[in-house]
Amino acid sequence: MPKLTLQQQFGQIDIYLFDQLLKGRVLPGMRILDAGCGSGRNLVYLLREGYDVHAADADAAEVEKVRVLARELAPALPASNFRVEPVERMSFGDACADVVICNTVLHFARDDAHFEAMLHELFRILKPGGLFFSRLGSSVGMEGQLQPLGGRRYKSPDGSERYLVAEALLATHTQRLGELADPLKTTVVHNLRAMTTWVVRKKL
Repeated sequence: MPKLTLQQQFGQIDIYLFDQLLKGRVLPGMRILDAGCGSGRNLVYLLREGYDVHAADADAAEVEKVRVLARELAPALPASNFRVEPVERMSFGDACADVVICNTVLHFARDDAHFEAMLHELFRILKPGGLFFSRLGSSVGMEGQLQPLGGRRYKSPDGSERYLVAEALLATHTQRLGELADPLKTTVVHNLRAMTTWVVRKKL
């Protein structure tokens, strides 16, 4: 069998999620839930390596792409693992996932209430002691470059309009939900936008 390329093995996995794999925090056999999965860019390796993968997205066409990917890479997984549902209203059971991924999703919150509803649902599904991984838009390092739109919504220099978190808000939620598994890491794309990686170990 020809050797897989890195692209074939890992797909378009987020580099910071890849970092969690390298640190041994996302292990084979774990139940993984990708909330707001899109077309499954972060699931190629997990499906290929036999993880118990579940996913949800509000876009039916995107979920169908994930089902096609799963049929190719992990045909034993039932199609019902992949659901057309918004992050704030998922039908997965309480404390069912070892790892919850919510990558580049939370900054699409409409307001504080929507953000908190999504966060509540994500941690409802996560087992005590489980790992929550998120990358989301933030205001960190972008002070003075954002146009306020009301509440926590801002227009960034790249033209995007998003719900942006500040470091203090993430600290407040972290204290309530668990503890940081890694320090916060923010990538600032100069004069365009900022993205923060937020990794939390849920309280036991």
